[in-house]
Amino acid sequence: MNETPSATRSDLDRAAFRRADPQWLADAWARGQVVLIGDDGRALIRDDRLVLVGSAQVGTGGPAAEPLFLGVDAGGTAYFAVNSALPEVPGAEPKHLWEVGADLPPRDTALLTQALALVRWHRDHLYAPRSGKPTTVEQGGWVRRDADGDLHFPRTDPAVIMAVHDGVAGPQGRILLGANVVWAGAAKRRYSVLAGFVEAGETAEDAVAREVYEEAGVRVSDIRYHGSQAFPYPRSLMLGFIAVADPAAAPLRTDPDELIDAQWFTREQVARVLDGSDDSFTLPNRSSIAHQLVLTWLRAG
Repeated sequence: MNETPSATRSDLDRAAFRRADPQWLADAWARGQVVLIGDDGRALIRDDRLVLVGSAQVGTGGPAAEPLFLGVDAGGTAYFAVNSALPEVPGAEPKHLWEVGADLPPRDTALLTQALALVRWHRDHLYAPRSGKPTTVEQGGWVRRDADGDLHFPRTDPAVIMAVHDGVAGPQGRILLGANVVWAGAAKRRYSVLAGFVEAGETAEDAVAREVYEEAGVRVSDIRYHGSQAFPYPRSLMLGFIAVADPAAAPLRTDPDELIDAQWFTREQVARVLDGSDDSFTLPNRSSIAHQLVLTWLRAG
């Protein structure tokens, strides 16, 4: 059984049927709990928990600072998100989701992931794309309506992320990992599984094969779905796959616009990095589906 990536766990009821009830939303806001998201995407964390505030403690913010309804928990508490400056809270620090996602309890992970995705969408969609006129918030933050009456809904961009391995069992089995150009300035090189967006008119499986070939010159087979993870940077849904390739079939050929390096790493090498006995490079952080894909391959051998 595949272990679910931390940022996909959710015990929150989104209660979509409440979004069209303004009175219920107003009452829920008055007694609800609020996730504050700063302009840089960070939220307040204290003792590995998400700091929530009452609606009365929410200050004024910019044009995207409307209350955004996230859902209710089993006890009936309603949760909202607001784009706002983060207040000073004793013992709390502003943190990014990718820094703390692996350590938060399931409810907090779900709240922060959803809050960040919604806040970013609202900040990017203040105006209608066709007319350029302002849009207004409706349905608890799940719709923006433009001046012509057209409705705009939160956007999710599907992307694929894939662990490509050689199908060999044991410590010498190998996985293909690449160092992305966005990490070029890091003090220590980071390697991860490959990823890319699904293009128009393309299946997820076709995107897996295309992206691996484009980025590393490798042809894959036996593409199998693993699991998914919401990834609000800014609005992706990561669809995880595992695929097989032959390292001897062709030399690696990296796309310089995407990768600064790509290599086949053995299970022995990856295990040493994970247990800390080798610090020559780093792997994806524990909250990511990339980390989970690497672990799934490692444990399968």
